[in-house]
Amino acid sequence: MTSDQRFFDFLKDRIGLDVASVGAAIIERAVRQRTTASKALSADEYWQTLQGSRDEQQALIEAVIVPETWFFRYPESFATLAKLASKRLTEINHMRALRILSLPCSTGEEPYSIAMALLDAGLKPHQFKVEGMDVSPLSVEKARRAVYGKNSFRGQDIAFRERHFSAEDDGYKLSERVLEQVRLQVANLLDPTLLANEPPYDFVFCRNLLIYFDQPTQQQVFEVLKRLTHVDGVLFIGPAEGSLLGRLGMRSIGIAQSFAFSRQSLAEPEPLPSAFAPTSTPLPTPLPTPLPTPQPVRRVTPPPPVRSRPFAAVAPLANTSTTANPDAAALLASIAALANEGKSTEARAACELYLRSHEPVAQVFYWLGLLSDVAGRALEAQGFYRKALYLEPQHPDALMHLAALLQSQGDTAGARRLQERAARSERAADSERKR
Repeated sequence: MTSDQRFFDFLKDRIGLDVASVGAAIIERAVRQRTTASKALSADEYWQTLQGSRDEQQALIEAVIVPETWFFRYPESFATLAKLASKRLTEINHMRALRILSLPCSTGEEPYSIAMALLDAGLKPHQFKVEGMDVSPLSVEKARRAVYGKNSFRGQDIAFRERHFSAEDDGYKLSERVLEQVRLQVANLLDPTLLANEPPYDFVFCRNLLIYFDQPTQQQVFEVLKRLTHVDGVLFIGPAEGSLLGRLGMRSIGIAQSFAFSRQSLAEPEPLPSAFAPTSTPLPTPLPTPLPTPQPVRRVTPPPPVRSRPFAAVAPLANTSTTANPDAAALLASIAALANEGKSTEARAACELYLRSHEPVAQVFYWLGLLSDVAGRALEAQGFYRKALYLEPQHPDALMHLAALLQSQGDTAGARRLQERAARSERAADSERKR
């Protein structure tokens, strides 16, 4: 076991983080920061400190899961929630308040967005309650303070800020009316006793979390989420997690861009993919020869690129243009050149160098996916494609190559969903070009 492996295993045990999903460099950087902060002279000495201090254990977790999120991320999810909430109240004959859960809730933007969306839709305060949970005490404490800077307000429509916030010297303070609807607490989704004695929730938000776990942990977390979600309830997930939920026995409710799923009522869950499963309708091979010519880094509004953050609502950091960063642009060009020359080892090293030196971009993870595909590492490739789709949900190449990979593993339904997303993206791009 290497010295780093000890820290990887610690984070896997505590928060379920799969090092392959975020890259070793992010964890190694956090370990170096905490080693220096704790005045340890070596990794071994820091390991001993870590083992004997719960405070230091939490500090390392905090260093890995730096939070970054904003209000009304994926707006269609909240519009869909408002419609479903009114319908759900009618179904239960208004006999009780709706129960809604946001986990991980990070610094509060998601649970507060839920409350604002429902209040703006006309629901009364007594008709719903929101609970937010996160593994990070620092994030929960910031959420309780409910004072936010400009980075929490993104996108074109921020009219809600006028309705629900008041300006202060250090930002914008959320109104008491919204605060009263939300209860926040520190909790770990890997805790088997989590909310064990609580009734299930009508709606659960758990977005961009499952992609950071390995398959056994995904299954474990999914079982917890299923227990927490009412049999007639809806689970909201991230855009790159849809095919995973399909294999685990959930079905999309059919509202575009809502990323909302309910339980399968008639069909059995689809089997987890097998590398040797036959395909009835094979797709074109996902590996072009040569590898694709580099495209400019796509600018997404929203979301822009982001450092991964497990176990809290992951969200991108500020967008960075490679035109303003020639080193990043040169490195991206180098990655493409090395890959096209068949120098896979050097191309992968260049990708890892980029991720250590710059904020992540979808195209780098897409190239890592292709390089893993070439090497025959299908599950690794799948993880990189999903990471690219988290950073850029409509990345056309990542969508099609992940679809082909799922098809080769026997996941026809998952492949078809991704193909449809790619087709919608292409139609939208064509429409934009014609304007």
